[in-house]
Amino acid sequence: MPKVSSRLQQSLNPPLALPPTQRFLPALLLLFVGSGCAALIYEIVWFQLIELVIGSSAISLGVLLGTCMGSMCLGSLLLPRFVSPEQHPLRVYAALEGAIGALGLIVLVVVPLMGSIYTATTVQGLPGILWRGVLCAVCLLPPTLLMGATLPAIARWVEATPTGVSWLGFFYGSNIAGAVFGAVLAGFYLLRVFDMTVTTVVAAIVNFGVAGVGLALSRRAPHRPAIPRPNAEVERSPTGINAVYVAIGLSGFAALGAEVVWTRLLSLMLGASVYTFSIILAVFLVALGTGSSAGSYIARSSRPRTALAWCQLLLTLGVAWAAFMIARALPFWPINPSLSPSPWITFQLDVVRVAVAVFPAAALWGASFPLALAAVVGPGDDAGRLVGRVYAANTVGAILGSALFSVVVVPHWGTRHGQQLLIAISLASAIVVFAAVRRAHAAEAERDVPRPSGWSPRPAGTMLAIAGAAAAIACVVTVPGVPDGLVAYGRFLPTYTNQPRYLYVGEGINSSIAVSEEPSGVRNFHVAGKVEASSLPQDMRLQRMLGHLSALLTKTPRTVLVVGFGAGVTAGSFVTQPGVEKIVICEIEPLIPRVVSTYFTQQNYDVTQDPRVQIVYDDARHYILTTKEKFDVITSDPIHPWVKGAATLYTKEYFDLVKAHLNPGGVVTQWVPLYESSPDVVKSELATFFDAFPDGTIWGNDINGSGYDVVLAGHASPQPIDVDSVDAKLGRPEYRRVARSLADVGFSSGLALLSTYAGQARDLAPWLTGAQLNRDSNLRLQYLAGFGLNTYESSAIYAQMLRYRKFPDDLFVGGGPAREQLRTVIEAPREEP
Repeated sequence: MPKVSSRLQQSLNPPLALPPTQRFLPALLLLFVGSGCAALIYEIVWFQLIELVIGSSAISLGVLLGTCMGSMCLGSLLLPRFVSPEQHPLRVYAALEGAIGALGLIVLVVVPLMGSIYTATTVQGLPGILWRGVLCAVCLLPPTLLMGATLPAIARWVEATPTGVSWLGFFYGSNIAGAVFGAVLAGFYLLRVFDMTVTTVVAAIVNFGVAGVGLALSRRAPHRPAIPRPNAEVERSPTGINAVYVAIGLSGFAALGAEVVWTRLLSLMLGASVYTFSIILAVFLVALGTGSSAGSYIARSSRPRTALAWCQLLLTLGVAWAAFMIARALPFWPINPSLSPSPWITFQLDVVRVAVAVFPAAALWGASFPLALAAVVGPGDDAGRLVGRVYAANTVGAILGSALFSVVVVPHWGTRHGQQLLIAISLASAIVVFAAVRRAHAAEAERDVPRPSGWSPRPAGTMLAIAGAAAAIACVVTVPGVPDGLVAYGRFLPTYTNQPRYLYVGEGINSSIAVSEEPSGVRNFHVAGKVEASSLPQDMRLQRMLGHLSALLTKTPRTVLVVGFGAGVTAGSFVTQPGVEKIVICEIEPLIPRVVSTYFTQQNYDVTQDPRVQIVYDDARHYILTTKEKFDVITSDPIHPWVKGAATLYTKEYFDLVKAHLNPGGVVTQWVPLYESSPDVVKSELATFFDAFPDGTIWGNDINGSGYDVVLAGHASPQPIDVDSVDAKLGRPEYRRVARSLADVGFSSGLALLSTYAGQARDLAPWLTGAQLNRDSNLRLQYLAGFGLNTYESSAIYAQMLRYRKFPDDLFVGGGPAREQLRTVIEAPREEP
């Protein structure tokens, strides 16, 4: 790399310097676009793939994210140590991209194999968490290690001066632009239309294309390694450089911590669908890329360290702005999602709301990276080594920020105190760099270092910095808390003019929850911005149905697994069942059984205090995957399938897994909502369940004949129902509590419960023709459901199902009058809604 003239080095406003191979710069930017696109596609696919094995709890996701980011950090540090600067940067970069593409394809094969090993050898507690980390490392460390090495590799292509290194900000911004495209492409198209295999192949093709172009450019573009030269600038003293590393580490800590907090709050406001998460990620990345480009221009000044300090100080205002907008402004915009004729209109509004909140702060975090690079580099330095260190410091901070905010800060302190902490961290980062700058100026004054023409001390700047720090402290004090109504009603908050009385509002490790009481005395349990359970008649009927129907469809239920606690009503139904010896409840959010259950003790029979109950705080799929226990009854009442992550509890593989954990004669029941759903979504849920349980049945929970939700039931082998036996059983003294529990929700007899029969798999086959199966490889349901979350066609969907209903002579058996009475009820004409 040729030397830069001293006149150019000393100029306060140098022209934008390019390497001699400047004609290749546009191609390099395009290469980084492709690299970023492939990386984000991989990240989305890998997270989805690994979650199927280790679960989707906050701890599992923390382990997964920490492993990925940690290995990228390691890659950024190792490449400069093991790859000589003499190697052509473009050739190294091409080799890395080609290897990433190959390893990306290998991961698709390795994860299922490692999943089998993990399932057979998993343990609980801290050893289990460490074992999850080992699994993630084995599967993802090689490709993510190489991803972390790409930026230090290409850094050796630029000159080791603040002006030259500032071009890395453009490379970084191009990489982020590609990441935005990859996030949108994968989230809105590839995974929605195809599956994880096709999506991974697309990413690999992009990697191979980038590698090919990079290799071709390396043959045409000469490379001259940087010539080491002594550097006498006081500002580049070890103390000053260390201050930059500390600041960029704190910046990464705050950025990922803010992403955790704002994703939690924005998903409440927009609906926690897979599309919402893609929008939040895309907007955050766009802001980072924009800030990175702006920071690259600013980094050409002779005082990038001062600019970095101001950037951190402005971040205190950016975080405060986001906190205010999310808590006081955006949730109250007069928007009714159910009025939107198309989900695409809703997506546009969501993009605007996310951008209004997070763009300023995210852009400042994006600007911090090129400013930090320019602040530590000097002529003759190994740019790759310095970039690796800055990248590593930023990534270590990001890992700590993501982990601590997910597991400690939000669950224990809440999002309000979390945002106060973010402001304080940004202020601390600014103070660290301002102090280093001040020490550097003092040292220059002592040594009588010549100042650039026109330079003079600026006490006004010091006063302005002090005023900014005071404003930051004021922001810490005035950060608003999340509105109770946002936790309760989410995106529909503007439509609730009369708020209920909130008995409890809390932010847990996985979800934000609330318990409210209406003037009528009805209590609601809210999670993720929607009502998940309540004491309303239709909800109580469904929750009791899931419990009592499951027990009555099994001859002698002794062991029960309940997936999803809710208000505890379904689990509590089994408390009344005689003969039940063990009730295992699997719930991902610890706050729900510990706190929410206490507000519904009358409805759930104080189930958490029953000695037969065992509560497992884990992702239900992960628990079933790793337990060797079998059950007589497995009943699932998961969250709505449009909520990101819930679709894993509706896949064909999950139902096969559940079937494998049934004792002979056991039954599986599954809740399926008809509201906030479209016909395609419901068809997908039913077709997937019936593919695992070909003799499955449907039981309806309607409101005055109109659809509301249904219960699916399936056995490992056909199990006829003796109608007379069910009625007789409920008349026995030991079933008195069961009969009373059913009567409380409108079922006066066993016949009344069985009359909710709404169809079976073989009769509905014509209606389900062409329905998309929800599989682990595509999780199609979450993409279908995400488009239907603002749709209200429950009555029409239920009416379509009932057109195929027939009295099943082989299902309902018995020689008494009850069977014929049931036939009369089922075959009675029904008015269309």
